[in-house]
Amino acid sequence: MKINTAQIKNIIVFRNDRFGEFLLNIPSLRALKETFVNARLIAVVSPYVKELAGRVPFIDEIIEWDSVRQPFFKKINFINQLRKKKIDIAVMLNPVKDFHIFAYLSGIPVRVGYNRKWGFLLTHKIQDKKHLGESHEIDYNLRLVSLIGAHTKDNSLSLSINGNEADTLLKDLNLAGYNNLVALHPWTSDSVKQWPFLYFRGLAERLTGQGIRIIVVGGKSELAKSGELFGKMGANLIDLTGKTTLIQLAGILKRCKLLISGDSGPVHLACAVGTKVLAVFRNDIPGKAAKRWGPCGKGDIVIEKNNLSDITVSEVLNKIEEALK
Repeated sequence: MKINTAQIKNIIVFRNDRFGEFLLNIPSLRALKETFVNARLIAVVSPYVKELAGRVPFIDEIIEWDSVRQPFFKKINFINQLRKKKIDIAVMLNPVKDFHIFAYLSGIPVRVGYNRKWGFLLTHKIQDKKHLGESHEIDYNLRLVSLIGAHTKDNSLSLSINGNEADTLLKDLNLAGYNNLVALHPWTSDSVKQWPFLYFRGLAERLTGQGIRIIVVGGKSELAKSGELFGKMGANLIDLTGKTTLIQLAGILKRCKLLISGDSGPVHLACAVGTKVLAVFRNDIPGKAAKRWGPCGKGDIVIEKNNLSDITVSEVLNKIEEALK
C-alpha cells in the first residue's frame, strides 16, 4: 500500500507503558512529524506519563489509556472515540492485542506494529526481535516507523523542560543556584538489573564526604527503602524519593551535573534534558544490556559486567570523577 504523505491528516501512536520506554520513542515521533508534515500526531499513553508526554514538541493531542485491564464498555467507547477522529495511520509502538483490535475496529486503514498478539490485524508489520538486543531501543522504534516511510536524521531525545519546573522545590531545600549537584537513582523495576543497594549507599557516603551534594530520586514505591538506605547521612544528601512529579524530576535532573543510575527511566529522562549519565549495566543478557537500553547522550558513561556485584564502588567513583571534570 503506497502512502501519500501529503494526504495524511491524523496519526495515532500507542505506547502506554513506563515512562523510560515512552521517552525512547521520541525520535520515532519526530520521524513521523517530519515525514507527514500535514498530520496531527495523537499519542495514547498511561495517565502517569501524560504530563511528560505533554512536553514532547511533536505531539498535538494526548489520550490516556491505563495499562490495567479495562471493562468492555470502556473499550467500546474508546473505539467510537477513535472513529470520530478519522485517523489515517495507527502505530503500535509496543505490541498490545487490545491496541491492534482498537485500530482495526475503528476503521484506521494503515495499522503498523510488531507481528505479535494478533498481529494479523496489522497492514504493516515486522518481527519483534528486540529480545536479541542487537540494536538500541531507539533504532528498533525507528525501524518500525520506517515501514511507512518515516525517517529522521535526528535520533536524540528532547523535551520542553527549562529547569524552572524544580525552582520552588530546590528553593525550599536551600539549593537554588547551587551548582555542584549530583543525582542518584538507586532503583530499577527489574531485580536482575539491580546494582547492590549497599554499593549505592557506599557511593553516596564517599561522594558526600567529598563535599558533593547528592539528590536521591525515585518513585513512591521506593520511599521506605530509601529511608533505610540513606537516612541520617548529613546535610550533603537530600532524599527526594517519592516527592516529585515526573516534570519536577526532569527539572531537577536538568539542574544536576550528573545522574548516577542503573538501567531505569530516569537515565533516559536525563538524556532528554541534556544531563550527563553514568549508568551501571549487566551485559550477560542481550535484551537487558546497554546496547539496547543504555543512555544515548553525548559523553554518557556505561560500566557493565556480567555480574553487577563485580562493579565496585571505587570503579564507579573513578568514572564519576572523570565525568565531573
